[in-house]
Amino acid sequence: MHQFPHHYSVSATAGTDTLVTLSAAGVESISSAPPAEFDGPGDQWSPESLLVAAVADCFILSFRAIARASRLDWQTLSCDVDGALDRTDGGLRFTGFTVKASVTIANEDDRDKAEKLMQKAEKTCLITNSLIADSHLEAEVQVSS
Repeated sequence: MHQFPHHYSVSATAGTDTLVTLSAAGVESISSAPPAEFDGPGDQWSPESLLVAAVADCFILSFRAIARASRLDWQTLSCDVDGALDRTDGGLRFTGFTVKASVTIANEDDRDKAEKLMQKAEKTCLITNSLIADSHLEAEVQVSS
């Protein structure tokens, strides 16, 4: 791991009626637009969907690191996140995230360990820790046959 602080730089460019192009050094550029809820086309990534995706991605990457350090033998992890955007006294903001995660393990004896590590991943995710909104985990552990 590199020394802290870490810095992340992203550029965004757009014309008056074009998609926004998001770019960063070393990665493929992506396009974004307003979501359908804000009268956008609904067929592009939006700032809102990218934020919710960051929560899901961070949960999986946090779990992967914690499971590796804890020597948990797991097979797959899926994560669905619902982000609620609402009006507040301070204006529009995300007011909560529900993280629905399901991990598949090979050994029933690891069920409790997997559940604890999923809880730990939710608590240590730097994305949700950086947000004002609350995050709630709904964890499921499956044992492969």
